[in-house]
Amino acid sequence: MCLPPPNVTGTLHLGHALTAAIQDTLTRWHRMRGLTTLWAPGCDHAGIATQVVVERRLQRSRGVTRHQLGREAFLAEVWRWKEEKGDRIYQQLRRLGASMDWDRACFTMDPKMSRAVTEAFVRLHEKGLIYRSRRIVHWSCALRSAISDIEVEKKELGGRTLLRVPGYEEPVEFGVLVSFAYPLEGAGPGEPPEVVVATTRLETMLGDEGVAVHPEDPRYQHLRGRYVLHPLTGRRLPVLHDPFVDPQFGTGAVKITPAHDAADFEVGRRHGLSVSEVIGEDGTMVNVPPPFQGMPRFQARRTLMDTLKALGLFRGVTENPMVVPVCSRSKDILEPRAVPQWFVRCGALAEAAAGAVRSGELRLHPPGHARTWFTWMDNIRDWCISRQLWWGHRIPAYFVTISDPRVPPGEEEDERFWVSGRTEDEARSKAAATFSVTPAAVSLRQDQDVLDTWFSSGLFPFSIFGWPEQTPDLERFYPGSLLETGHDILFFWVARMVMLGLALTGQLPFRQVYLHAIVRDAHGRKMSKSLGNVIDPLDVITGTSLQELHLQLENSNLEPAELERAREGQKRDFPEGIPECGTDALRFALCAYTAQGRDINLDVGRVLGYRHFCNKVWNGARFVLRALGEGYRPPPDGQPVSRLSLAERWVRSRLSRAVRSCGDALGTFDFPAATTAVHSFWVYELCDVYLECVKPILARGTPTHPEGVSGGPDGGDEEEEEEEEKGDLEAVRATLLTCLEAGLRLLSPFMPFLTEELWQRLPRAPQAPPSICLAPYPEPPQFCWEDEEAEGSMEFLLSIGRALRQLRGAHGLTRQRPPCFLQCPDPLWGSRACRGAALLRVLGGVGSVRILGVSEEPPQGCAVAVASERCTAHLRLQGVVDPPSELSRLGVRRREIWGALERLRERRGGPGYPQKVPPQVQEADAAKLAQLESELQNVLEAEELMKKML
Repeated sequence: MCLPPPNVTGTLHLGHALTAAIQDTLTRWHRMRGLTTLWAPGCDHAGIATQVVVERRLQRSRGVTRHQLGREAFLAEVWRWKEEKGDRIYQQLRRLGASMDWDRACFTMDPKMSRAVTEAFVRLHEKGLIYRSRRIVHWSCALRSAISDIEVEKKELGGRTLLRVPGYEEPVEFGVLVSFAYPLEGAGPGEPPEVVVATTRLETMLGDEGVAVHPEDPRYQHLRGRYVLHPLTGRRLPVLHDPFVDPQFGTGAVKITPAHDAADFEVGRRHGLSVSEVIGEDGTMVNVPPPFQGMPRFQARRTLMDTLKALGLFRGVTENPMVVPVCSRSKDILEPRAVPQWFVRCGALAEAAAGAVRSGELRLHPPGHARTWFTWMDNIRDWCISRQLWWGHRIPAYFVTISDPRVPPGEEEDERFWVSGRTEDEARSKAAATFSVTPAAVSLRQDQDVLDTWFSSGLFPFSIFGWPEQTPDLERFYPGSLLETGHDILFFWVARMVMLGLALTGQLPFRQVYLHAIVRDAHGRKMSKSLGNVIDPLDVITGTSLQELHLQLENSNLEPAELERAREGQKRDFPEGIPECGTDALRFALCAYTAQGRDINLDVGRVLGYRHFCNKVWNGARFVLRALGEGYRPPPDGQPVSRLSLAERWVRSRLSRAVRSCGDALGTFDFPAATTAVHSFWVYELCDVYLECVKPILARGTPTHPEGVSGGPDGGDEEEEEEEEKGDLEAVRATLLTCLEAGLRLLSPFMPFLTEELWQRLPRAPQAPPSICLAPYPEPPQFCWEDEEAEGSMEFLLSIGRALRQLRGAHGLTRQRPPCFLQCPDPLWGSRACRGAALLRVLGGVGSVRILGVSEEPPQGCAVAVASERCTAHLRLQGVVDPPSELSRLGVRRREIWGALERLRERRGGPGYPQKVPPQVQEADAAKLAQLESELQNVLEAEELMKKML
């Protein structure tokens, strides 16, 4: 398994922490099961992200741009920055407990990895799977580069909206449709003299090559073969009849700008239109008449509006809901541009990738993601892999110039004049063979562009092992067993690894893919530096103050307005800072959180709750170690434990079920089920029940012989059936060690630090493993103690204990241990209650326990609670509580509950509550309402009892 290589651009966030927690849990689990495991680390050069960070740093520190520095000097700055910052990511991963093979750590710009990238490009180009063509791409004018789809943020606008755009002092208007007229050439008497079109990007009209209408639109049948005149360039623009036009949109006539719109580009291809670029790489107007030449595109938009009005061709502005593409890196408005780029031909590759999932050869978990996979694979477009950057793998392709009069000069857009090569000499030899000239007649110029970062990342599963060389590592560890990553990069990374793996190695790079959820903040918002809700995992581990959080923002690259908004977000979410939670608590919480589905709304408060769980484990283990004593030696394996009481049989049965549940859950990537199983065993079964049950036995230090069940309403001397359950000290100690040792091994993949510390303190046999991470993971064949009868009997006693504790709590009893009386309609269950009286005294916090006869009534002054259909518990309060004082206390509590109920009901009944309040908050409110209503009912019943006792 390989780590999805994090970007070298800075620090890890909680999404990386989730990946590390899940992958390390799986790695440790498989390692403890005796499998050879390799978890390979790596780091991605992150072309655009890194270049943007370093450019901003240079601008702030030295006031220079990369163009002023020059390519070589700028790349030296990037490498210097990488050496300063790159190791921080690995340090963070180590702090998270990631048990990777650190000796194999690699960086996607390492020589080994770069060689693999060059080899992959050349092989795919030779196969015809990589080609060069002019297509529409997302272009960032701020970065002067094409960008990948994953770096496009789609901003939905409901209508007219003013947006801030980098490089413009005033906001720019979007979300409007501007209508203007093209004069009709040769308009005759009686026919409309113009064709009105509408556009959301008025500046592109300077590059219009035609006007299109629907072939069946009756309004425009007379325009077949006709032309309109461009009012600013004087060019004749053909009126095209094409079925792509929606007759219901606007006037039913649309302008066609092939160089700056994807749909228009295809229309232009069908009709043989020119592709006239009018917006340059920096966002200024090019190839246009004065005064627009060199004008920024959105300034040209405003100027064109005034010009059309002056010409009498402006026809109005209407609001228009739309989606505006924004560059996630630069926050610039992206511009569609038709520029020559390198593409991967994806049709056959995607068909093979889809077939692997359909056949079951590649399995996706959860399986619901297969639908997304097929949607993408079955509708894939060719992948643009060139980027106009300096940082990255330079494309190993060369433009050919031939010094031979027989070969005419080539055009850059002519793919015949481009060759690829592992070296420049190889490329020259290819060119010489292609054009039938000597190598000396060939001049080469390498493409200035670099490859998309996702191209090198797509090779990661095999390039890390030395591909294209057939290394021992490649033979042993490729294909991998599993890929684990976030579902948001299923297409951008997973699909491309599958396609490139099949194309270059003939094998799937892995057999299974587990896709985890996306981490959001507690409010369900995407984590963003500008919102101030990005959380460094180390801040959760060690804790941090609000002031330190603010300082981190100030050291980032945020603009002043974003910085202030981020500060406010931090004040709102973390008014007291972030409490120290520890690594193990964070890891456990992230694994437990995957139950939420596609998104994880991470609440730091819940992580803190798992820190308390760590404390519980620590204290429980310390209790067991004290009970065992320093000289304790565990019984030899296979030696039967002496007679087990009900409590020992029950806890061993529950341990067996936890072992089975954890193994089954981890085997099916059901991390919430695994964390729930181990958490429930430790907290609700071992610590809360069994340790409490054995405290009296351990306190005596010798095998106990509990007294018989007391008789009489006050626990007198009346003899009842003697208790069967007599705790055995050696059985208790053996059971304690078994539960502690197995419980730590169950917990170890999730909480490696805590469990290792406690493991080193356990009494162990000489041949025991030196570390818990090398100890065998508990398996059902070794823990085959499931006992239905013991669990049924113990659950019966626990239900009585819960009822008794509820009565004690309702009447404020803390130290008093009043007698209790149990009514069991079935004598069989009455006998079980009798045998478990010693356990009931511990579980219920009561004094004597008496089983009433079938027709026998409890004494006066008892509070009553139904434990189950098998038993009703009565707790005698006569002489234990003071009725007037208790009535006063209950009255205060009743008023508190009633006030809380009124406030909650008022909030839930407020206007807009169902629509405005998040669903998870509504669910929490409903649960709180039910809890308060139940508590109020208990208080009212307690008040009635106290009134009877006056």
